[in-house]
Amino acid sequence: MDPIFSIRHLEFRRGESFSLAIEQIDFQAGQIYLLAGANGAGKSTLLQLLALLIAPDRGEIRFDGNTVKGAAGRHRFRRKITLVDQSPFLFDTTVYNNLAFGLRMRDVNGDLQRRRILKALNSVGLEGFENRRARALSGGESRRVALARALVIRPKVLLLDEPTAGLDDDSLSLFETNLAALSEAGVTVIMSTHDGGQARRLNGKVFRLENGRLTGAVETLSSEYCPMENVL
Repeated sequence: MDPIFSIRHLEFRRGESFSLAIEQIDFQAGQIYLLAGANGAGKSTLLQLLALLIAPDRGEIRFDGNTVKGAAGRHRFRRKITLVDQSPFLFDTTVYNNLAFGLRMRDVNGDLQRRRILKALNSVGLEGFENRRARALSGGESRRVALARALVIRPKVLLLDEPTAGLDDDSLSLFETNLAALSEAGVTVIMSTHDGGQARRLNGKVFRLENGRLTGAVETLSSEYCPMENVL
């Protein structure tokens, strides 16, 4: 079976100070992957490339067995991929309507829509928040709404940029349980993290980035790449 994502000879340059260069990397469907590395290593840039929000300067990205070509190719596959970044944008309406937007775009309405929204909110520890104004929430609560908004549409690939920042222990445990369930259901999860125990808890494979280069794949995160002062 083809990987859900394949990267070959990829290069991306942002100004003169940073470049991302990855010769080869594959992500298999239904697995959990963690991107480790210091701030500025290229984790967020790689997630944006995988989300098909930006195009590489050179090289090939294949998604679900198809080569992604040009803006039309990125648009074609983008709805199957969801990225939650570090500063998510929320609509100036209720939490419920923020989650409902993506479902309406996919013709999910009525009782099914409500059940999925309430389940997604519960999965990130926001049960009972559906009628609150999204932009009146705290920073940590806003991040959890963005996570629920991603979960509710059930993407084929879920990309997460430091998703557990701001989560308390109970919410973190609940969120990781749901990530494991998504993986078992066939969703590919690729996330950046500074949490050294997350790979072990999620049974995930770790790719390490350093200065825009892939330095290796390991089974656990070491303190060298995930200093404890960065764990939130």
